[in-house]
Amino acid sequence: MSLAAERYLDAQYSPERVATQCGVPADVIERIALEMAHVAFKETIELPIAWTDVYGRRHDKVVGRPVAMYAMRGVSAHTNGFQSCRALHLIQMLLGALEGPGNFRARAPFPKPIPPAQLPENDAAVMNAPDTPLGRTPLGFPTRPEDLAIDAHGRPLRIDKAYSWESPIAAHGVMHMVIANAVAGDPYPIDTLMLFMANMAWNSSMNTGGVQDMLREKGPDGEYKIPFLVVSDAFHSETVNFADLVLPDTTYFERYDAISLLDRPISEPDAVADAIRHPLLAPDRDVRPFQEVLVDIAGRLKFPAFTTAAGGRKFRDYPDFIVNYERAPGIGFLAGWRGENGDKPLRGAPNPAQWQAYIDNQAFFAHHWADNQKYMRFANRDYQQAAVEAGFIGKVEPIVMQIYSEPLQKFRLAGQGLYEGPCPSEPEDRERLVRYFDPLPDWYAPLDGARHYDALEADNSGEGGYAFSAITQRPMMMYHSWDSQNAWLRQILAQNFLYMNAATAAAQGLRDYDWVWVESRNGKVRCQLKTMEGVESHTVWTWNAIGKQSGAWGLDRDASESTHGFLLNHLISESLPHRAGERSLTNSDPITGQAAWFDLRVKIYKAAETGVWPQFAPLARLPGDEDARPSVIRWGRPQGAQR
Repeated sequence: MSLAAERYLDAQYSPERVATQCGVPADVIERIALEMAHVAFKETIELPIAWTDVYGRRHDKVVGRPVAMYAMRGVSAHTNGFQSCRALHLIQMLLGALEGPGNFRARAPFPKPIPPAQLPENDAAVMNAPDTPLGRTPLGFPTRPEDLAIDAHGRPLRIDKAYSWESPIAAHGVMHMVIANAVAGDPYPIDTLMLFMANMAWNSSMNTGGVQDMLREKGPDGEYKIPFLVVSDAFHSETVNFADLVLPDTTYFERYDAISLLDRPISEPDAVADAIRHPLLAPDRDVRPFQEVLVDIAGRLKFPAFTTAAGGRKFRDYPDFIVNYERAPGIGFLAGWRGENGDKPLRGAPNPAQWQAYIDNQAFFAHHWADNQKYMRFANRDYQQAAVEAGFIGKVEPIVMQIYSEPLQKFRLAGQGLYEGPCPSEPEDRERLVRYFDPLPDWYAPLDGARHYDALEADNSGEGGYAFSAITQRPMMMYHSWDSQNAWLRQILAQNFLYMNAATAAAQGLRDYDWVWVESRNGKVRCQLKTMEGVESHTVWTWNAIGKQSGAWGLDRDASESTHGFLLNHLISESLPHRAGERSLTNSDPITGQAAWFDLRVKIYKAAETGVWPQFAPLARLPGDEDARPSVIRWGRPQGAQR
């Protein structure tokens, strides 16, 4: 606490100093801080709910300090996102505003010990050995340099460079760098790349045009830098045309899926919840769900977890796998209706009728916590005993919230050359560890801007500075590309605009439906503008995945998605601006490897021309596609049909 007090009472954190960086006036910063303190300590909430803490002490009430904060992609998708999130959580800890009524409360299977005990596989001999299962999971949470996936010379073992000195705590991997790294042969060349659940030649990638060029790139021998590309997709996405092999997938209407507690469940603070999808339509073509194919292949290849003691296939198909696979005795993918008779929530033997039980309950399961389990779960024995039984945590013990992070300090010491274990040899790695792996939450400017834009004049005119932050977000009715070609959704949104604050637009001489150039260090796009009140004056935004390449997704070649829709992705680089003598570095949070989707800075000016730019060549039709598209799609009874 003394280190934190010394740090944050320094003049660099004063409202007057911070105001010059964030644009919020100093008096407003001070007012908000005082309001939070007043609400937390003068307007405390108390509920008469008895509970027992992990030390066995009985409490006759729960106390809430009703200041709630939530940080997800909007905060984390920056190169300074991890430390920004930590700063928010530090405020919550200091206010006592966690896990009480009116506060931020974790959703099952969280809270978990900090840091989580799961480590990524980092043994090169195991990772490269044929017919050998990994000893650990592919993803995890390194706590020290010894946990990194690097070889004896400090080079990354993974093609995405996750868990290397460049992105040490990349809990989700660094997916957006796979194609660029593979084409560069850094850290090594590959012979086969499989893509699924992401449209990496279009809206799931930064630098879309550049990525398409990478997928076409050939070496001196005339062979593609990525020799063999496998794509699994239910639709004719922009990525499909680059594939050497297409594994046709089913749509959500035609397959089983588990929205599992072992992945990203739909839990609420008061209830454990998960869900399924189940087929509503029978496929009318020769196609199988991709996960069904994976289970089939795993059985044929005799993967240990998919093989019986007698050497046969352990799982008949994907639904059978979801029901009968157990991570630990009684713990599987789905938490509802377990036990042979379907009467065991959270933990129990496999239930052969589990899918039907979900279907009978509208595809959802929820187990509601008792009142004495709902709050203070970092120290609530009543909750933790249930969490241990359900397999969420290993034992009943305090979950200690960390103001000072020992794992981050170990990596910083490695950058300083003071750590007794592995230390990086490259100067850029040492610099990043020392600068960004602060054991106390620390704000620093986004890396892309710090390297490129800050030296430019920020007047936003013509060739001037890059005065706007630009963000692209997923439409709630479509999410990714998936389903955005559906006729009933296209009626909601079939083209996108760039949205700008109305007063800002007026000051720039811009109006609704003007064609504008949006330019970044990586390129520029031309699109139409719309104004609105509800956006910050120096921020512009648009929907992602509305813009399509002509000929994709079964749409007409002149569909509005390709003639009027556009992507901001073209403007975002997957790499930071290059410095002389330094290798290329990912445009990601240097701690977590989280892609910096929201660090994009642009300048905007009126275009003399009209029409969306850039335009990509129309995709060739797939074999068997006769190019027939109905001009009008109707629902209901055909005209003239009898009732």
